[in-house]
Amino acid sequence: MGFDQRFTLVLIGWIAALLAALSALAFAIATPDLAAARIVAGALVAGAGYGLARHVDRTNRTVGRFIEALNFGDFAMRFDRSGGAGFAALGQSLDDAMRRLQANRDRSADEQRFLETLVDDMPVALLTIDHQNSVRLANKAARRLFTAHAGARPADFAVYGETFAARLAEDGERPAELLLLRSTAGPQRAIVRIATLERLGLTSRVVTVEPVQGTLDAIEMAAQTDLVRVLTHEILNSLTPVTSLASSAAAVLDDDPPDLALARTAVGTLARRAEGLEKFVRSYRSVANVPDVRRQKFGAEPFLRDLHRLFVVDWPDLRLDIAVEPGLTIEADPDLLAQAVINLLRNAAQATREAARDQSIALTATGDNSVVRRLTVTDSGKGIPDAERRDIFLPFYTTRAQGTGVGLNLVRQIVIAHGWTIDVGEAPGGGAEFRLYLG
Repeated sequence: MGFDQRFTLVLIGWIAALLAALSALAFAIATPDLAAARIVAGALVAGAGYGLARHVDRTNRTVGRFIEALNFGDFAMRFDRSGGAGFAALGQSLDDAMRRLQANRDRSADEQRFLETLVDDMPVALLTIDHQNSVRLANKAARRLFTAHAGARPADFAVYGETFAARLAEDGERPAELLLLRSTAGPQRAIVRIATLERLGLTSRVVTVEPVQGTLDAIEMAAQTDLVRVLTHEILNSLTPVTSLASSAAAVLDDDPPDLALARTAVGTLARRAEGLEKFVRSYRSVANVPDVRRQKFGAEPFLRDLHRLFVVDWPDLRLDIAVEPGLTIEADPDLLAQAVINLLRNAAQATREAARDQSIALTATGDNSVVRRLTVTDSGKGIPDAERRDIFLPFYTTRAQGTGVGLNLVRQIVIAHGWTIDVGEAPGGGAEFRLYLG
């Protein structure tokens, strides 16, 4: 960038004045008897030199003030082009750049305020733990939830639960975990997650605490309603013939003479119905037991091959196709997982046989990083209607005359005990497809 016209003209004028003063000084020195002229000429040289230096330095000082304003974040500063300072084009460019910086900073400040407000108002409690293990309540939800402690160390949070305090003191990340917290509103369960962040070369941890007691209570009430509905239906179905048979047997015995053969038949039937009702009640007790998970890592391929051998013994006329990548492993309780998959295979076999179509079933394991992420059981049956998919995992819900409605509920209990999920959909070729998501 060049100088502007005014600066150039003033610069030429000062240089010309300096040269003229130097010429006068030289002439005064060379000419005798001009002592006073020498003094005046020297003063003129000094004045012209000072004016020239000041004129050149003005732009430097203006640029210096401009850069200093940048260092202190003063984006309102503008390049001073008054008093003959040069670099007009440079000054205009710097002013334009300053305006853009100001606009960008304003936008960044607005975005930062939005994010801060978003974090502060989010319904999930947020805590941060710095590299010195100091805990800070980072939003309103956290400040409302954690009001009973004093201090900022993880141990100070033991008033809300020893396990929670221990999680805050641990290094590294932790997946979602359901913990019981003590609060002023009483004990409540919360989902706690811990992640790590790198900032300015230092590692910090972020903890989210999401109270879910209300949601769990609502789910529990809904589950109880469904359970009562199914139990009432099943028990009434069993009690109705029992009542009828008991009345029939009493009527027969009141006859004179009583028909003992008919009474014996009625009582025998009554005994069998009562035995069936007793089995139903016992199966209800088994459903109420929560599985105890004992995890270990084992190979997926040999595990599925063992299930294949067990399946062939019970269903020799059906074909079970196994698909698994070599080298995959499963981290689970092998006995409970085997029980769950066997129940799914049994249901698949019954559905496939009833459909009388392609007599094949598929058991597939897929994953990544050498770990199984999904197990799929696909049958060739008639499939499960959309209206029934919500209820099939309820205890004692069954669409088969000889079914107990316990198997799929047990499968779901085992899946939930592992922290997994299960769903059911339509298989690509028809039939049902049960999918176990192992993380």
